[in-house]
Amino acid sequence: MNRIAHIISTLGTGGAEKLIIDSLPEYNNTVETDLIVLKDIGDKSIFKEKLEKEFDGNIIYLTKKSLYNPILIFRIGRLLSMYDLVHVHLFPTLYWVALAKLLFFSRVKLVYTEHSTSNKRRNRLLFRYIDRFIYSKYNCIGTISFDSKKMLENHLNTSNIKVIPNGINRKKFVIDDNLKMDYTFFNEESFVLIQVSRFSSEKDQDTLVRSLSLLPEKFKLLLVGDGIRKREVMNLVSQLKLENRVLFLGNRTDISSLLNYSDVNVLSSNVEGFGLAIVEGMSMKKPSIASDIVGLREIVDGYGLLFEKGNETKLANIILNLENNSAYYNTIAEKCLERSKKYDINIMITNYLDIYKKLLEK
Repeated sequence: MNRIAHIISTLGTGGAEKLIIDSLPEYNNTVETDLIVLKDIGDKSIFKEKLEKEFDGNIIYLTKKSLYNPILIFRIGRLLSMYDLVHVHLFPTLYWVALAKLLFFSRVKLVYTEHSTSNKRRNRLLFRYIDRFIYSKYNCIGTISFDSKKMLENHLNTSNIKVIPNGINRKKFVIDDNLKMDYTFFNEESFVLIQVSRFSSEKDQDTLVRSLSLLPEKFKLLLVGDGIRKREVMNLVSQLKLENRVLFLGNRTDISSLLNYSDVNVLSSNVEGFGLAIVEGMSMKKPSIASDIVGLREIVDGYGLLFEKGNETKLANIILNLENNSAYYNTIAEKCLERSKKYDINIMITNYLDIYKKLLEK
């Protein structure tokens, strides 16, 4: 049997990391799979314990120090001979694995998943040429959306890229209407919004919070996640005197239950690669609202609802319309549920396994 390794920077709280956690146990049902993690962030990872329980393969951590230490190239290089194919995720792993293959004269096949639509390197001419060299060392590049594919093709001046959308493990998202009757966070009259995302410059919880200030008192908000901008958003909530209407829940693993409890799923972002959180909300039959940006538009348009990025008034009106019109609410909810079926993690895994097979047969 062929041996495969996935390699990623950390087991942090991003979408790519969550995708690894959800997909690796499924891969291991078909092909012998290990996971290599550049940096062990220890107890800061909510995914680590979960993965160790559900995943039968080996988990190899390379350092507890900097991700950007070139010594990692040599640590990766020593591992490449153990595998027939390595599937790479995120930067700087992208660079380190390509350089390790060169320095160790490895014949291992390399697959890379591009999880974003853009990054800071693409704004610098020097990195355009460096990226073209690095990406050329990969046998296959997968992107998570057609928008991502188009932008990467322009950056690399190549067409050797496949679109393989991300997916969620729909078995873990079970609709339970009874959970709404559990008034854990708010009272019976509350209309509950939820956003699941880290607090970073790429996300835009601020606009969602500002929209809440335009809505009646019965509208409440759950913010799930952690990150460097959490304190800023908490200060905004305080300035707008919304402390009794917004709860910060931190990192959670019971997303299905939280979505069941909520009425509307929102993903307000500045930049988005794919937006697994919006698909998760759709799969729970929740009307899902997202910023009208690359990475979300492709998923939501025609099914859920889009608002102009940063426009809290538009967002508030969309939310109000959903609460005021039950027929409209149910129509959007049904369309979201149907849309989510396209983004099943098993479809994604099957597509990648087909790529693995073709590369290994060569």
